[in-house]
Amino acid sequence: MKYRLLGRTGVWVSEIALGAMTFGGKEHPVYSTHGALGQDEVDRLVGAALDAGINFVDTADVYADGESEELLGRAIRQRRRDVVLATKLFAPVGSGPNDQGLSRLHVMRALEESLRRLGTDYIDLYQIHNWDHLTPLEETLSALDDAVRQGKVRYIGCSNLAAWQVSKALGISALHNQAGFVANQIHYSLLSRDAERDLVPMAEDSGVSLTVWQGLVGGFLTGKFDRGGVSTDQDSRRARNGFDFVPFSEETGFEVVDVLRTVAGRHKVSPARVALAWLLAQRGVTSVIIGARKMEQLQDNIAASDLLLTERDLAELDEVSRPPVAYPNWIQEGFAPARIPSGNRA
Repeated sequence: MKYRLLGRTGVWVSEIALGAMTFGGKEHPVYSTHGALGQDEVDRLVGAALDAGINFVDTADVYADGESEELLGRAIRQRRRDVVLATKLFAPVGSGPNDQGLSRLHVMRALEESLRRLGTDYIDLYQIHNWDHLTPLEETLSALDDAVRQGKVRYIGCSNLAAWQVSKALGISALHNQAGFVANQIHYSLLSRDAERDLVPMAEDSGVSLTVWQGLVGGFLTGKFDRGGVSTDQDSRRARNGFDFVPFSEETGFEVVDVLRTVAGRHKVSPARVALAWLLAQRGVTSVIIGARKMEQLQDNIAASDLLLTERDLAELDEVSRPPVAYPNWIQEGFAPARIPSGNRA
């Protein structure tokens, strides 16, 4: 396993992270289709992941109504020091009007509940799960800073925020000498490269880590689906869900999968491993979160850390998946060469 720095913290995290959304929820109307793993299965997967060198594990209070945190907490109890533990808050965790969002009231309440469920007295990376348009950002950041100062949280991060929102938060934190975001958890894949427009440049400029969720797009990039919508693995999450959580063009998707299969054939590995290795080769990416249900999936995904794609591989995958350049990026890129004297150009 290889390790990369978490922002500018000096903390090393595995470039493959274990996601816990498949933990728990057997009777849940939504999470029962995501995995619904019980304690024994969770113990085996977590143990195998830690033994393979993974030290970065991510969950959220909303996953299976908190059961994911409970199962994960029991699984890591004897190895807590080996884990950089991350969880998230924002989504509804109850029926009350204040059981969601990023108010100081909910941040403090959610933190205490996550600590209880995880069976720990501190969380390494506490992340807001989305943007709260009702709560002033200053209130949320102040509450998170208090949690850091109390020792209940080591670092704070965010997920699903736009680049301007992350930048605004960093500015507020710096202005008030408060703890700032060190990581942003984003969706990024060969079928969703929107992050390259603003999130990746922002992360590189500010020193914020990018951790990636749904890098396999619900299993579509495993190559187990044909153009008729039939899966070779009817037990896969996508086949069982019956819907697409992440929007993408299926026509483009199958073109990408065709190239993934070609590259995978050259390396004699799975298309999934290639898709994850592609993400690890991209600018700004610190860690890719995998959400396995089976041991063979876990082992194959972990092996992406050892797969080095060639320039030919990367060029072919870039060509088939490259999105159009958005404004103002295209005009800035177009004028950039004019600022460099001709004799200095490579």
